[in-house]
Amino acid sequence: MDFFLEPSTWAGLLTLVVLEVVLGIDNLIFVAILSEKLPPNQRDKARLIGLGLALIMRLGLLSFISWIVTLTTPIINNRFFVLSVRDLILLIGGLFLLFKATIELHERLENEDHDSTENKNYAGFWAVVIQIVVLDAVFSLDAIITAVGMVNQLLIMMIAVILATILMLLASKALTNFINLHQTVVVLCLSFLLMIGFSLVSEALKFYIPKGYLYTAIGFSILIEIFNQIARHNFMKNQSRKPMRQRAAEAILRLMIREKNKNKNIANTQLNKNEKITITPPLETETFQDEEKYMINGVLTLAGRSIKSIMTPRSNISWVNTEKNTNEIRAQLLDTPHSLFPVCKGELDEIIGIVRAKELLVAIEKNIDVYKFSSQIPPIIIPDTLDPINLLGVLRRAQGSFVIVSNEFGVVQGLITPLDVLEAIAGEFPDADETPDIIKEQNSWLVKGETDLHSLQQLLNTKELIKEDDCASLGGLLIAQNGQLPTPGETIHINSFSFHIVKATEYRIDLVRITKK
Repeated sequence: MDFFLEPSTWAGLLTLVVLEVVLGIDNLIFVAILSEKLPPNQRDKARLIGLGLALIMRLGLLSFISWIVTLTTPIINNRFFVLSVRDLILLIGGLFLLFKATIELHERLENEDHDSTENKNYAGFWAVVIQIVVLDAVFSLDAIITAVGMVNQLLIMMIAVILATILMLLASKALTNFINLHQTVVVLCLSFLLMIGFSLVSEALKFYIPKGYLYTAIGFSILIEIFNQIARHNFMKNQSRKPMRQRAAEAILRLMIREKNKNKNIANTQLNKNEKITITPPLETETFQDEEKYMINGVLTLAGRSIKSIMTPRSNISWVNTEKNTNEIRAQLLDTPHSLFPVCKGELDEIIGIVRAKELLVAIEKNIDVYKFSSQIPPIIIPDTLDPINLLGVLRRAQGSFVIVSNEFGVVQGLITPLDVLEAIAGEFPDADETPDIIKEQNSWLVKGETDLHSLQQLLNTKELIKEDDCASLGGLLIAQNGQLPTPGETIHINSFSFHIVKATEYRIDLVRITKK
């Protein structure tokens, strides 16, 4: 019993128990499948009796194999190698472990499921118990050979097998769930099988590898896996703090990026050094088109945007002033391509109602008072802090009209139409009297200062612009970056982009040329 005082004995025992538990997971899966054939009140009993008998048989097999490996008299002797019965057992066992681990690793790496549909439906209690014992004997062969390859003392092997079986009985469900959730642990233990199998083969061929080297490599690998599990746990913990919508959006965007990179790798294949590169364009159905990516990104990021980034700003609102005469109002309605107008008294903040241009023109022809006619359709006013997702419900109640955006002081900030929401998702749709917000030039972009930052980021394929929620437009970003209103000709640098002010007034930025460094 002096070997119990050696640290290597306890290290071998602990490692062997861990390996026996992991290698017995497949046994537990088959036991659970067979137990389902019985009534619920007999399943636990069958599992305990079956695994108990299987443990006795394991110990018997372990003693038998341990006795065989003591036979060191050579039975094969030639000029290439000398093999005894023990060497043959180690050689066959090592090759078996290498084969088993290789097959299992292949299935894990290829993400193939274990086929469990071939089990027969045994309804009898003892028939199920016998099946559990037989299956355990078959699937525990690798665990028994592993035990022989890990340590030299039969008592240590038996203690490890007994402890592993007890642990599996007490925590079979929890262990199965843990392995299913942490496939890297399975891969790590299968790698240990490869190492132990190679050690058995080399020992059979008289190339001895000290057990201490194996323990050190296994211990170091387990330590690395512990760090990996801690890092994974902390990552999942940090991810859980994010809203579910944000996590789903980030996952889908990462999927689109991987799909894009995958198609690039497929399309660009160099045959050899002397041949030209052959470009094979992927099928349109196999990848996201640019317009689809833009719209998907717009949908996923809509909830994270502000109302200010979606609305038509106050400076671009065309409104009808009731203090003007009817001829001026008629001329304004005919010259402007919009179909809906806010009607105000003297200033934009004094909104009376929302009218359709066609209906207001008919009312003017009938000499109906503009103020009285407009007040029949009161405006829908929303705060500029409203969630964009809730905005969709408000727009539905507006029944094809638009809503007015106001701040906490009652000052009109802008208006939002269903088209504005569509542009936030699918990109800009300029009116007949508008020029596009972004014009692509040869090596730069000519952009209006009022351009929405989210749309600009998507077109520039970057995440470097939106850092604060206070800025909804390019002009607001440049003013915040510069600390004051920039002057024409001034250049502002933000990360990998340069922003050259082409046109600006005393109170706003009108036009900017963007170049990438």
